[in-house]
Amino acid sequence: MDAIRNQLNRPVLVGIVGFVIGVLIGLIVLGWFLWPVKWTNASPKELRDVYQNDYMRLAIKDYTSDAVNPDKTVAAAAKEAAKARWEYFGDKVSKVLESVKKEPLKLAAGEISGFEKAATEKAGAVTPAETEKKGSFPIWIVLVLMCVVTLLIAGGIIVFVLFRGGKTSGIRTPAQQAEDAKRQAQATDYSTSEAPPIAQFMASYKQGDDLFDDSFSIDSPSGEFLGECGVGISETIGVGDPKKVTAFEVWLFDKNDIQTVTKVLMSAHAFNDDAVKQRLAAKGEPVEAKTGEKVVLETQTLKLEARVVDMTYGEGALPPESFFDQAILELAIWQKA
Repeated sequence: MDAIRNQLNRPVLVGIVGFVIGVLIGLIVLGWFLWPVKWTNASPKELRDVYQNDYMRLAIKDYTSDAVNPDKTVAAAAKEAAKARWEYFGDKVSKVLESVKKEPLKLAAGEISGFEKAATEKAGAVTPAETEKKGSFPIWIVLVLMCVVTLLIAGGIIVFVLFRGGKTSGIRTPAQQAEDAKRQAQATDYSTSEAPPIAQFMASYKQGDDLFDDSFSIDSPSGEFLGECGVGISETIGVGDPKKVTAFEVWLFDKNDIQTVTKVLMSAHAFNDDAVKQRLAAKGEPVEAKTGEKVVLETQTLKLEARVVDMTYGEGALPPESFFDQAILELAIWQKA
């Protein structure tokens, strides 16, 4: 949970992940399933071989019927149409023409050769089809390049905004502020103790960290897993965001015990409210939170001492000392003999 929350507090990473997910959704879900591309007016070279042959036969037949027209305008238009249809096939034209020659069906050899001669005859001016062939990329290459450029520009804008926003604003999230406070907190020095703890942790909360739930694994000096402990939000007061935390629960799990032991650290207001105190007592023994206050939890083989290193109350429309602005707790664990 801590690792996930820490990653979510990194805006650059969240932005990049969100961008990648958005691209995948756009390309796969929207582009392929919901609104797939529908091809229209495709050139003959995109057809199957059998349909390419049919198109070539129709083009030859159409040219043959118009080329013998006594009207010179019609004959000239037929020749230009033959050249354009010839160019439609691109580099596949020779293959298609050979297939038609092998299976002419109702076409005469003279009709095929006449169409080929007219289509390949060089005119004084370059035809539009030749211009497209010589001066243009295939349309799919253009589309791919446009998509790549668009994605690069969008990604660059997102990274620029995120980095620029992070450098100029200097605003840190509540979870990041809690981490800063935890690093600055002074841990208890047990080095001179006759029985130092086998594990020692710091849990830090800052108002606005609505997902606060620190948990830690307890291992023996040899690396054997013994249990877990942690601190989380137990009760809030009032409405609206961010949450106003009025009580935390400190818990200890022992792998050799059958239950998790819990105690509730309450604000002064909640501790003095009999109704709230009675309701939270179902979660664990209620204890009023005070700086320096120590709470002890014991299981069959483990003992946990939770110390309130520092705490401050929030201010606002709610009753005084009713919710925490920040709180730092030290958790020290001993293994019972």
